[in-house]
Amino acid sequence: MTPQEIFDYKNRWKPGYTVRLHSDMEDAGKQWCRRALQPEQWAMSKWSNIYEHTFYFENKIAGQNFEMEMRPYSNQN
Repeated sequence: MTPQEIFDYKNRWKPGYTVRLHSDMEDAGKQWCRRALQPEQWAMSKWSNIYEHTFYFENKIAGQNFEMEMRPYSNQN
């Protein structure tokens, strides 16, 4: 897929399944996504809250796997 096609595809399924992740874990989160998923299956929004980034997943199961892998840094209150 071209970058434009990826962008358009992501906009069709977003927000999908969301996981909030502590900002210190940004690199680990990106590495997990790059290793486990195709570029069009995930997205990230930086600084969606204080010390927090939000990851978006097309597939709920992939999002839940990510959330479990990044615990205890995911979806903190």
